[in-house]
Amino acid sequence: MRIKTPEFRVSFPAVFTPQDFGNQDKYGLVMLFPKGADISILKQAAEKVAKERWPEGMPPGLKTPFHDQANKDYDGYEAGAIYINTRSNRRPGLIDENYQEITSTDEFYAGCWARATVTASAYDSNGSKGVTFYLNNLMKVRDDKRLDGGKSALEDFAPPEQAAALQGAGAGSIFE
Repeated sequence: MRIKTPEFRVSFPAVFTPQDFGNQDKYGLVMLFPKGADISILKQAAEKVAKERWPEGMPPGLKTPFHDQANKDYDGYEAGAIYINTRSNRRPGLIDENYQEITSTDEFYAGCWARATVTASAYDSNGSKGVTFYLNNLMKVRDDKRLDGGKSALEDFAPPEQAAALQGAGAGSIFE
């Protein structure tokens, strides 16, 4: 069952080129949901697949896909808010809010906001049991400050009158 997620902030996107995740090249990203976001549809889907997989009851040590952002020390992560790791063997489709395909890392980056279609799945592999979400497709919904420290070309090459506004005018220098 495909589920459309609520809006989330993108972290660690690997949606154009697969990355090595445990000796396998996969696509994926981390979905950062804002504190208080209604992720009940995701929780219901996770519970449904877990109950289908283990109808006699949940096994001890069941791994959950829902993690507290406080457990990570990265920009954009907020204590009390949830993050979910997603992966896929195939490259996800990626469009913008105007339904145009996105093909550039300048357009889809760590820090932008998106929605996704995901599929919940229960697993029992090598003694590890849990629920995960597989990434299907993505829709970017808006821009925000980059979380990866990158800057746009405009920020790097703005005309002098715009550069002062972008960088904070009058900061002074130890070399003056």
